[in-house]
Amino acid sequence: MIEGWLEKALSESNPGARGARSDFDLNAERGETVALEEPTRQAAVLVPIVLHQNAETILLTKRTEHLAKHAGQVSFPGGSIDPDDENAVAAALRETDEEIGLAANHISVHGSLDTYRTGTGFEITPVVATVQPGFSLQVQADEVAGVFEVPLDFVMDRRNHQRQSAVWRGRRRHYYAMPFGDYFIWGATAAMLVNLVDVLEAAREPV
Repeated sequence: MIEGWLEKALSESNPGARGARSDFDLNAERGETVALEEPTRQAAVLVPIVLHQNAETILLTKRTEHLAKHAGQVSFPGGSIDPDDENAVAAALRETDEEIGLAANHISVHGSLDTYRTGTGFEITPVVATVQPGFSLQVQADEVAGVFEVPLDFVMDRRNHQRQSAVWRGRRRHYYAMPFGDYFIWGATAAMLVNLVDVLEAAREPV
């Protein structure tokens, strides 16, 4: 069962022990890093694995085009950790409920991946959870243009982990991308999915 695999993977991988992953991991040979002393804004996202009977999927959102930041991008539900949030898990669950109306009683949290630092100044904790089917969503239309699901098998296939590049702030930057149908999964979201695959593969039972 995926739940047991997740528990094993997230406990054995010791999330965070390798240090924060970042937007600059694929650019290390160019001498680009994220300075750990730089102030960052703390955030949390939910990595929701939906337990459909035939196959698991990962639920993702597409942000609206009018947002000031990350407009139109594919992302996990989540956002900044507020002072009233007890921890990153509480923030991820609250933001998920606010953004797409997925209630906590459908969600079981199993742990977290490595923290992820973005070039825009966020340090994100990806909270991994399983979701029981049968939920209904109420999307916050101001922030979320739509919700879709990607098969976990698609994400686990390394052939779908592309490395692409673009010029950002005058410099060419490399990033992960996972095109899926009409959706372009890239940047931090794709990198966190690669991290999920890393820890799951590390805990896979030998054949």
